[in-house]
Amino acid sequence: MSHTVVPFAGHLTAGHARWCGVFAALLASGAVACGDSPRRPNIALIVADDLGWGDLACYGSRDIPTPHLDRLAREGIRFETAYVAAPYCAPSRAALLTGRYPTRFGFEFNPTGVRNCDPAVGLALSERTLADALREVGYATAAIGKWHLGGTPAYHPLRRGFDEFFGFLHEGHFYVPSPWDGHVTWLRRRALPDGATGRWSRADATLFWSTHMGHNEPPYDADNPILRVSRPVDERENLTDAFAREAIAFIRRHREQPWFLYLAFNAVHSPMQAPIDWYRRLEHIADPHRRLYAAMVAHMDAAIGRVLDEIAASGAESNTLVIFLSDNGGPTRELSASNGPWRGEKGQLFDGGIRVPMIARWPAQWVGGRIERRMVSALDLSATALAAGDARPLTPLDGVDLRTALVGDGVIRSNLYWRMGRLAAWRDGDWKALRERDGRWQLYHLGEDPGESCDLAKERPEVLERLVEAWSALDREMSEPAWK
Repeated sequence: MSHTVVPFAGHLTAGHARWCGVFAALLASGAVACGDSPRRPNIALIVADDLGWGDLACYGSRDIPTPHLDRLAREGIRFETAYVAAPYCAPSRAALLTGRYPTRFGFEFNPTGVRNCDPAVGLALSERTLADALREVGYATAAIGKWHLGGTPAYHPLRRGFDEFFGFLHEGHFYVPSPWDGHVTWLRRRALPDGATGRWSRADATLFWSTHMGHNEPPYDADNPILRVSRPVDERENLTDAFAREAIAFIRRHREQPWFLYLAFNAVHSPMQAPIDWYRRLEHIADPHRRLYAAMVAHMDAAIGRVLDEIAASGAESNTLVIFLSDNGGPTRELSASNGPWRGEKGQLFDGGIRVPMIARWPAQWVGGRIERRMVSALDLSATALAAGDARPLTPLDGVDLRTALVGDGVIRSNLYWRMGRLAAWRDGDWKALRERDGRWQLYHLGEDPGESCDLAKERPEVLERLVEAWSALDREMSEPAWK
């Protein structure tokens, strides 16, 4: 098949589908390269925590300014139908760093609290990470931010392929030390100061309590210090800024060699905290709950902007593959996150729990654009990064190399699998089968019903049977959970 090279800066709809073939042909031929480089690309994998699909301006948000991620989307590839492998933080990250379904190695559930200190809990030691593979071919590697892949020594990032680590090991962390000076803080509580329920705020509106979730804020900082390698540090800067600071320092130290940066923000995961000045910038948002969440998103966007600026200042922007995504869908009730038009939230296998914003930019190789209907997975990001870095996995991957996956008018992938306890799902083209905790399978046609509102299980039993059989065939390859 031959293609005509056409500059592209708009939306990829069904009428523009031919551009995918152009894009793929350019990737395969190298025609879009800005110049040959003898050095393998730097790779920056930037992960947001619990960010809603609809909470970036480039994905339709009208109340949260995100100019730096919007610029990344304009200059790179914005994927509209992108999924993660699990609806919770830890198994999603395990899949991202291995390129394999987390159920293949028993990482099915999300460890929280004291479970992080269980020596049986963590990313299986049999698995080789993206950092392992890239370090073996000469990359400098760093993990900065949230780890959540095992809180005991065997699972420490330095034992999983990373040369450097700055961050914390558990599922969450307060952004600044108590008493949280200079910040607005929102805490979940069982009861308000007067014993009632609802919402309460301090007179200066820097502290809010809310009973809407029915439980207290978890003790995130218990046995969970900020670490430099393995030594606790007294970090006073907001973690969003501190993680950006450490990422910038890593890039500066290694500008003469290829590097892999895994920058895993804990923003916008609870507890909800933002600097007062960021909160005040968003006075157009009346609800303080939504306003505080929006301030956290905007603050993270600014921090990412500083990292992108450092990449540009290092002279390596053209040959740096920058990938941004959220680890799962937004928790809408907890944070007021918006998952756009999709049903559900974090912890569910409706699209709102597993469909995420995903952006990839590599100026030396890729032209900018938007991939709307073609389905991609976070699993594909590991496969792409490994191939770009000329590194090889030791075990078969479940992801595909996005550099060549768009050849012709073909699909990137036709199906995806999920399992988390009784929850299960299988997407095949526009069809999606979904099983909830009651064991009943549902069927949706996402092309006609993207909001998953019309269950077609009774109307199209033959389709449901085909999808469930396909899910079951792959599920037989998976392991039992390593812990529950």
